[in-house]
Amino acid sequence: MNARRRAIESLYKGVCTIYEMQKVKDPITHQTTTKEVMVLENQKCKLSYEKIASANQTTAAATIALSTKLFIAPEIIVKAGSKIVVTQYNRTSEFSRSGEPGIFMDHQEVMLELFKEYA
Repeated sequence: MNARRRAIESLYKGVCTIYEMQKVKDPITHQTTTKEVMVLENQKCKLSYEKIASANQTTAAATIALSTKLFIAPEIIVKAGSKIVVTQYNRTSEFSRSGEPGIFMDHQEVMLELFKEYA
């Protein structure tokens, strides 16, 4: 592993589990259905947050748009549309509809959409 990759991975403070929707055949009924399947567990990663717009003030409560990006090893296959559960700094968040990854020599970046956050 090169020095640049070691430096990037030293910033990984979280772990993630990746799920994909896959066709699964029931061994008893022989029916094929689409189910959520875990394809990777406890992979080191890092979440990065970026505010992409200032608060919108309307008659309702103000909202802030937030962009969330996952940094992970480049050899990991993250299919677009995957569900990714990340635990970082003792907080677990569930993300749905991952984007197409941007793959670089030493890491990859995946844009995420927050689905659920747990305390």
